[in-house]
Amino acid sequence: MRTIKGPAVFLAQFAGDKPPFNSFDAICGWAANYGYKGVQIPTWVTSLIDLEKAATSKTYADELTGTAAKHGLAITELSTHLQGQLVAAHPVYDTMLDGFAPASVHNNPKARQEWAVQQLHWAAKASKNLGLTEHATFSGALTWPFLYPFPQRPAGLVEEAFDELARRWTPILNAFDEAGVDVGYELHPGEDLFDGVTFEMFLDRVKNHPRANILYDPSHMVLQQLDYLDFIDIYHERIKLFHVKDAEFNPTGRQGVYSGYQSWINRAGRFRSLGDGQVDFASIFSKMAQYDFAGWAVLEWECAIKHPEDGAREGAEFIKNHIIHVTEHAFDDFASAGTDLAANRKILGLS
Repeated sequence: MRTIKGPAVFLAQFAGDKPPFNSFDAICGWAANYGYKGVQIPTWVTSLIDLEKAATSKTYADELTGTAAKHGLAITELSTHLQGQLVAAHPVYDTMLDGFAPASVHNNPKARQEWAVQQLHWAAKASKNLGLTEHATFSGALTWPFLYPFPQRPAGLVEEAFDELARRWTPILNAFDEAGVDVGYELHPGEDLFDGVTFEMFLDRVKNHPRANILYDPSHMVLQQLDYLDFIDIYHERIKLFHVKDAEFNPTGRQGVYSGYQSWINRAGRFRSLGDGQVDFASIFSKMAQYDFAGWAVLEWECAIKHPEDGAREGAEFIKNHIIHVTEHAFDDFASAGTDLAANRKILGLS
C-alpha cells in the first residue's frame, strides 16, 4: 500500500482578479501558507497558465513546475472541466455554455466544440511536459435534458447519445494515451457521466479504453443518494483522482433530491466546507489506502455558508489529519511462527 499524497487544493474556486489569487506565483504562495503540498490547475484560468504554451514549450512547463516548487508545492494535475463540458453539449445549453469559451466562438456551437477538443489535446501534451500522469475533466452532456423518463424517451435515444459521446472522446483518449496520462471524468450531475451506470455505458463504448477513468468526488454522490463507499469497492481500479469535497442531504416534506429549483443555501442537497457536511471521510480514506490509491487528495472547496479562506485553511488540516500513513508490515508480525513449506505441510498433515 501507498500513503495518499496531500493535502492539495483545486485552484478554480479561489482564482480571481485580486492578489494573491491573480497569478500562479502568488496563489502558490497562498496555498503553501495554509500547508498545502500540491495544486491542481484549472486550465481555463489564463492568469494561472497558458495551456497552449505549456503544450508546446517544455521550457515554459518547467518554469511552471519551478514556480510551484519554489513554494514547496507540486502540480498535481491539470483540469479541463469547462472545456470538457463543451466536447458534447446539447443545444438547449448553448447560450449558457458560451461563457465557458472565448468570445471568438460564441454563437457558433461547431467552432466552440472544435475549440474545446483542441484544448483537450493541448492538455494532454501539457500534462506530459509537466510530468503529470492524471488529468481532471467533465464528459459533457447530450442526454441530460432527458434524464427523467417522461415524456417517454424514444427507443434508442440514450444509446445514440452515448455512441456519439464515445465517438467524440475516443480520439481525445488516444491523445492522452500517447502522452501517458489517465483521464479522470468527474461523475457529476449535468454530465452524461454522473454515476457508475453511466460510466459503464461509456466505458463499454470506448472499448474499455485504459485511459478512461474516474475522478472520485463523494459530494455528488451524497446529493444523488448513491452509496459512495460501495462505489470505491466497485470502481477502485478506475479511480485515478480524488476531490475531497463535503456535502449534506436533508430532505423535507417539501423537497428532496431535485431540491425544488432552490438556491444552493436553500437546497435539500448542498455542498459544505470540509467537516461541516455528512460525508464519512474516515471510511473513504481507509478504503483509498486499502486499494492502494496512488494519487493526491485534492480539496475542492464549495460552500454556500462558510468563507472560502476559512474553508481553505481548515481544509488543509482536515485532509492532513485524514491521510493514513500506511503500515509497512502486518500488525501481528510479532507473533509470526516463521514457518516454511515443510512446516506448513507438517501442520496440514501432508508429511
